Amino acid sequence: MIMKPLRGLYEWTMEKSSHPHAVWWLAFFSFVESSFFPIPPHPLLGLMCLAEPKKAVKFAAVCTAASVAGGLLGYAIGWGLYDTIGVWLIGALGLTEAFPVAACHLREYDFEAILIAGATPVPFKLLTITAGFIGMNLVTFVLSSIVGRSLIFMTVGILFRVFGAPIKRFIDKYLGTVTTVFVLLVVGGVLVLTQLGGSGEEGGVCSNPPPIAAR
Repeated sequence: MIMKPLRGLYEWTMEKSSHPHAVWWLAFFSFVESSFFPIPPHPLLGLMCLAEPKKAVKFAAVCTAASVAGGLLGYAIGWGLYDTIGVWLIGALGLTEAFPVAACHLREYDFEAILIAGATPVPFKLLTITAGFIGMNLVTFVLSSIVGRSLIFMTVGILFRVFGAPIKRFIDKYLGTVTTVFVLLVVGGVLVLTQLGGSGEEGGVCSNPPPIAAR
């Protein structure tokens, strides 16, 4: 039952992904996802790369640049608007419990924490808002964001550039499976952040961080 509307949405998006303004939509979604929008740009990037494999690396570069720019907006929210917009966003995204753990890990691991979040399905917006809240060095934040976002988006772009046709055939045939796996990865990323530090040795640095109050 679910496959029919899913297939229709897939085919519709495939048509729109080659629209003259598709790159601007890709940039827009990449930007807002880094600070507040819940849907990641990866599906649109993948579909656009499927439609035009020769432009896959260009699309990935657009995603990377827009995502890092959006990350600066998330940083600004955490730095100057946490008590109002930041608190509301974290709550609306269901990341309230993960926020103090993320803050602890950012203080401890700095560059590495942003790098890991940027290159995995972990919600990047949580780390960008948190980085602003704790006052993470802005240069470190930008550099780690560029590296992390480049890793994930450029990997998609290069894979589609080199193996575009075979990947498209696979997705066409196993669309339901691919969608399920992607959703599981995103959900898994949220769960990892929620449980981050809680499964280590008792008394670990971030195993039981105190709640963060409004400033």
